[in-house]
Amino acid sequence: MTPSANAEEELAPSQDMESSKKLLENGAQEQVVPSTSDNTSASRGKAKAANGAQQKGKPAEASKDGTPSGKELKEKAKAEKAARRAQQKGASQASKASQPSAAGTVPTPKIQHKRTGSATGGTQKPIPFRPAQAHTIPIPEEPKKENKNVALFDHLYGNPRRTTVAGASKDVHPAVLALGLQMRNYVICGSSARCVATMLAFKRVIEAYITPPQNSLPRHLTTHLSSQIDYLVSCRPLSISMGNAIRWLKVKISEVDVSTEESKAKTDLCDAIDSFITEKITVADQVIARRGIEKIRDGDVILTYAKSSIVQQILVEAFRQGRKFKVIIVDSRPLFEGKNLARALTDLGLEVQYSLTHGISHVIKDATKVFLGAHAMMSNGRLYSRVGTALVAMTAKEADVPVIVCCESIKYTERVALDSFVHNEVAPPEELIIQGETSSPLSKWLDVPNLQLLNLMYDLTPAEYISMVIDESGYLPPSSVPFMQRLSLNT
Repeated sequence: MTPSANAEEELAPSQDMESSKKLLENGAQEQVVPSTSDNTSASRGKAKAANGAQQKGKPAEASKDGTPSGKELKEKAKAEKAARRAQQKGASQASKASQPSAAGTVPTPKIQHKRTGSATGGTQKPIPFRPAQAHTIPIPEEPKKENKNVALFDHLYGNPRRTTVAGASKDVHPAVLALGLQMRNYVICGSSARCVATMLAFKRVIEAYITPPQNSLPRHLTTHLSSQIDYLVSCRPLSISMGNAIRWLKVKISEVDVSTEESKAKTDLCDAIDSFITEKITVADQVIARRGIEKIRDGDVILTYAKSSIVQQILVEAFRQGRKFKVIIVDSRPLFEGKNLARALTDLGLEVQYSLTHGISHVIKDATKVFLGAHAMMSNGRLYSRVGTALVAMTAKEADVPVIVCCESIKYTERVALDSFVHNEVAPPEELIIQGETSSPLSKWLDVPNLQLLNLMYDLTPAEYISMVIDESGYLPPSSVPFMQRLSLNT
């Protein structure tokens, strides 16, 4: 072998070593380059897995001259790559630990990708800082108003009484507007007086009524009266006699023949109203007065409560007929109706004694008979009248003094009442306050906590406290009131 040949053989191993180093460096560079996308890295991993699977069946072959094989070079490159990654990770953790965290910042959470499963640190915006608002003076809340209604009678309050004509329907007649305010202010007081005034006002409504086109009087007039009635109810609840009179009038309107001329139908209705007032109230009061006078003897002491128009008529007619008797008037707040009766009787020359309800137990000792008026007579024979009537009747019963009730049949009702709680009328509580007296504890009762005022208008007198009822048909016991009520409806 020539020297040149030996030199070539000695250079061959050195060339193989240099080529293997180049391969190793190229492989390491390929491993260090990061994948551009998740899909590319996944495809390369699949390819490497396929190549590895192919190489599993082949035994590792080392070069004959002792140089490392390609597999060994790849494993070595992987090991070096893993070592570099571990070193970089440790350096980054150390730098994070050395830097102080800013106050008020929130660490960025790692976002888990659903497809690749890799965890990456997402960047999150810091929570916006809201500057403190300027200091404002808080508006004080209005104190909650106390409910001044008495709970036991809460179902009777309803809407407050109307004080003006503001807000009334345009269909309400001026006569009805004036009547409502007069009843609300007690200018017209008493069941009979309110009934007569209502029928006279409805008479004027009918006289001014004109039937609209495409309507008939019997159908439309009833609707027209409903707006008048609603206004009266808003001023003050209707009395029993008013309710009976309104039902009678509606029946009369429904009986009008459609073919009747409007002017004649209106005239007939107005005449019927006049006849109703005459028969049911005027003549009935005269008959009751004559029968009541028969019960008054010379030397009697007649006790009455508040003011009743029919009782006043009896006392006046008895005095004019020459009967010698004395009158005791028991009165109560807030209306003091008995004052008007006492003034009227003293003007005639009658001997009158005036007392309030707190003196009833003393004045009843001198009384020989008790005459009472009525707001209504219930179907079970009980008397529904001005509050305080039951006290007077009970005191008279205890003193063995007969109690005589004077009542027109128009005041009979089919209702059955057992107490004064279910059905009654609650008047404004301000009426109990004495006007002009500022030192009274009731003058500022709305500002006093836990203070409530109750102003009831009526009470119920049991039938056992009543000795006799006088109406236009004669004398009858309280148990006969239901029969007379059905009889009055038929007539």
